[in-house]
Order: sequence, then structure tokens, then C-alpha cells
Amino acid sequence: MINSAPSDTKRQRIDMVLAIVIGTMGGAVASALGVPLPWMLGPFLACAASSITGLRLTGLPKGREIGQVVVGLAIGMRMTTAALATTLTLLPAMFAGTLFVVVMTMLAALLLMPLARVDARTAFFATAAAGMADMATVAQQRGGDPDVVSLMHAIRVASVVAVVPVMVIAFGEPGVLVESASQASHSLAALGLALGLALATALLIRPLPFPNPWLVGPIFLGAAMSGSGLLTVAIPELLIILAQWLIGISLGCRFKRTLMFRLPRVVLAALIVSAYMIGASAVAAWIMAALSGLPYVTSFLALAPAAVTEMVITAKVMNLDAEVVAAFHVMRIAVIASTILLTFSLFERIERRLRSALC
Repeated sequence: MINSAPSDTKRQRIDMVLAIVIGTMGGAVASALGVPLPWMLGPFLACAASSITGLRLTGLPKGREIGQVVVGLAIGMRMTTAALATTLTLLPAMFAGTLFVVVMTMLAALLLMPLARVDARTAFFATAAAGMADMATVAQQRGGDPDVVSLMHAIRVASVVAVVPVMVIAFGEPGVLVESASQASHSLAALGLALGLALATALLIRPLPFPNPWLVGPIFLGAAMSGSGLLTVAIPELLIILAQWLIGISLGCRFKRTLMFRLPRVVLAALIVSAYMIGASAVAAWIMAALSGLPYVTSFLALAPAAVTEMVITAKVMNLDAEVVAAFHVMRIAVIASTILLTFSLFERIERRLRSALC
């Protein structure tokens, strides 16, 4: 029997190199054209388009996770005592925002069912604002279609990443650049130590029921080190760009031609439902900004129904309250992930009653 492992490994390396080349070219072109967040959107769009045309691409191993560690540490280093106090006063708004997302995604599931011709189980887990892999697994356990769930989540995240940052940067008003710490160290040794500790923290809390440990762990660590004065490190802009590049390539490589062409109706329905989610979030952000006093663009990024890391990066680029955006998303992910089965039971009852009323 011929061992195919070496050839498979070689194929994966070729796919990875191809993704790196295409992603880098996409970032360079986007930067030259003045596209917002060029080193995230450029690689993402270039790799997604290439994957859809049939090219086999593979992202760097743990590339997205490493990018999230860098972004999380950068945000955590900005979390001063005053910023933490401000964030805590927004807890009621965070709960309200989470409730809005739950209701919005339930309505999205009801919309997806006739558009994509899928059952209630598949529609619910396909639109839930939680992790794609987790929702696909739970959907399969509950009798749903994991392929539809995975595809819907990929398109939802892609739509939010491609549309929301562009809308915010094109039409939103940027904040004022505030240096979080004038005593921040620019030492490469200190930077290496902070990054190593951030990665270790992410690995340490990974088995625990924390939402998105690769981002949340470094945020907590950075906030603890910066707030206590123990160590404050300046994260170089080049490192943030590298993180965006890694995240963009990873997102783009999620798209698979075979799955998209096998489920064309789901693709179209997913685009319609994603547009609804973005529009609903934009309207809700206006209401939340009026009630909470937050800037509208911050509210919009905080309520965006996907892509916590990408929304946090956008907030950072716009000099907005990136830590507030992160807090809203972490609250949303934690609540939805911990109550998903209870919410599913409620959705099933609502769906059955609606079906009975229409019959």
C-alpha cells in the first residue's frame, strides 16, 4: 500500500505558499487603491475569490489565532483603570445589545427557512451569532445540516468583514488618537516577553469555557499588566498589520468552491439574510448610541453580528473605544454560547406556533 502522507504534506505546503502569495498581492493592491484596512480586506477578498474559482488554498497553521493574540494584547495594553471603569458602566447596554442580537438572529432564522428551503434546526444554528465550528457540530447533533450551517456562517462573517469596516471608515467619524501610556516600552525584549505571556495565557484558558480565548486571554493579560503598571508595551504598527494579514488569509481560505456551487440557493439566501443582519444592526446602533451616549460608529461595531477580532481592529484603526467594542462582543459570545440550547428550545416553540397559525 502506497503511503500518501508525504504527498499530502507537500500539497498542503504548496497550498499554503499559494495562499501567502495571493494574500500578500491582495494586500498590496488594496493598499495601493486606498481600500480601508487593506492588509485585512485585501488578503481576505483575494484568497476568497481565488478559493471560489477553484484554487486550493490553505492558511498558515494557527495564523488566525496568532493574529488574534497580537490584537488582543494591543487592546489590553490600552485598558487603563479609567477605561475599565467606563466599560463596567456599560454593562446594561451590553445585556441589551446581546438580547437584540438574539432576537435579530431568531428573525434571521425565520427568514432563512423559506429562502434557503431548510428546516428550523438548520436555520437556527446557521444564523446564531456564535462560532461556526461549534454551531455546525451542535446542528449535526440536533439533526440539522452542518454543511449549510458552515456555509451560512462563512458568508455571514465574510459579509460583515467586507461591508461593516468599509461603511464605518467611509462614513463614520474617527475618534481622537490617545496615547494610552507615554511610558510604554519599545524594547524588543519586552515585546517578546509580552507576546509570549499573551500566547501562554490564551493556551491556558483555552480548555475553559471562555469565548474566543485567543483574543480574550491576551486582552485580560494586557489589561492586568498595563493597569497595574507592571509592564506596558507599545505594539508596533507593523505587527498589527501582520496580524491583519494572517487573519485576512485565514478568513479567505474558508471558502470552498465545491460547497458553494453545491448549495447555490443557500448562498443567495445567506447574502440576503446577512444584509438584513447588517441593516438591523445599523438601526439598533443608532438607538443604542442615543440611549447610552456612545458614538454611533462604536455602537455599530459593537452590535455587528460577527467577527469580533475584525470589528476590534476597525475600532482601533478609527481611534475608537476598541476595548468597549471587544467587551460587547465577548458578552454576546459568552451569553449566546452558554444559553444556545435554551434559546433553541424557545425558537422551536415560536416556529411551531407560527407554522400552526399559518396553516
